[in-house]
Amino acid sequence: MTAEFAGYLRGTPGYRRVIAALACAGVVTFAQLYSPQGVLPLIAADLRISASDAGLTISAATAGLALSVVVWSFVADRFGRVQAMRAAIVLATVLGLAVAVTPDYGVMLTLRVAEGVALGGVPALAVAYLNEEVHPFHAALAAGTYVAGTTVGGLLGRITAGPVGEWLGWRAGMLTVSILAAIAAVGFVLLAPRPRGFVAVRRQDRAEGVVVLLLMHLRNPRMLTVFAQGMLLMGGFVAIYNYLGFRLEGPPWHLPHALISAIFVAYLAGTVSSPLAGRLAARRGRRTVLLGSTAVMSAGVLMTTTPWLPVILAGVLVLTAGFFGAHSIASGWAGFQATTGRAQATSLYNLAYYLGSSVFGWLGGVLFGWWGWSGTVTLVIGLAALAGVLALLVLPRGEARPATA
Repeated sequence: MTAEFAGYLRGTPGYRRVIAALACAGVVTFAQLYSPQGVLPLIAADLRISASDAGLTISAATAGLALSVVVWSFVADRFGRVQAMRAAIVLATVLGLAVAVTPDYGVMLTLRVAEGVALGGVPALAVAYLNEEVHPFHAALAAGTYVAGTTVGGLLGRITAGPVGEWLGWRAGMLTVSILAAIAAVGFVLLAPRPRGFVAVRRQDRAEGVVVLLLMHLRNPRMLTVFAQGMLLMGGFVAIYNYLGFRLEGPPWHLPHALISAIFVAYLAGTVSSPLAGRLAARRGRRTVLLGSTAVMSAGVLMTTTPWLPVILAGVLVLTAGFFGAHSIASGWAGFQATTGRAQATSLYNLAYYLGSSVFGWLGGVLFGWWGWSGTVTLVIGLAALAGVLALLVLPRGEARPATA
């Protein structure tokens, strides 16, 4: 951040434009990334594949995203955060439209990987962009607000694809989501203000610093622990949402698919909990809120093991609120910890985050096929417990920034 520009204060027009632009980016990214989740049982039935194979439509995109986030961070160091995000959003929107109309499962997975690579430009850069353009005093709240906006995008993709897919087929459902994402992409291009806190990195410095910056973060135990929070908690969260629909369409509930897709309205709990976690962290400390949010998520997961549908639905609300509270803290912590290589730090966090989504999101389906819902829940509780232990042992109580990363 330049000495002349300390960052937009909350309530100013610039602050509002940054948040609104990133909300549009969140819709583009997370509506498209997870739109198949709303129609996974329909995909499995239509293509005659298993639940875990249907889940690969999610894992393929998140794997592509995970592979690209670090690359996007260096592109942004050269050309700027906003320019890089614009390119990523436009490319992802075009690929999303192609995915929706492709007739072949194998081609669809390939396109989903490419779509994920393009989508990686948004989560890789959004938090770094916030930390550069928003005043440090408001950074935690802004990060929480951004994460809340991503929940709206994720919700929109799922609740749109599900009902449309029930009536017109899952491809029509995904195509509708892609059209909505294209509208949001236009919103980002029009709303994002000209960057004022960004300083381009010289080519020589960029080339010399790539390995140094990555190794600096990877050698820092606190940074590794923050990255692990994203990997473990996101992996468990996606596993629950991927396969809960398969459980509820079976006995004893036999719910219609249109009703199952309405469960994704629970994402609104994350819209509330993300900024709330940011405000609590400013008063109670990041680690305390992170651990509390992880405990809330675990309680919600256990509630889904009951045979009573109202308790299951309440459990989905609870686990969603807990997860997004934890994610808003961990994602913001990655940028906060880094005094240099901030874009690389947030990109490494997202690499871990979406790698967890790809691996554990798929593994949850394998365990579901072997042992039913209890197998998926056991995996998720184990991941949350490991994340909590690591945070308790490694992360500091206070907010003091380390000297190097």
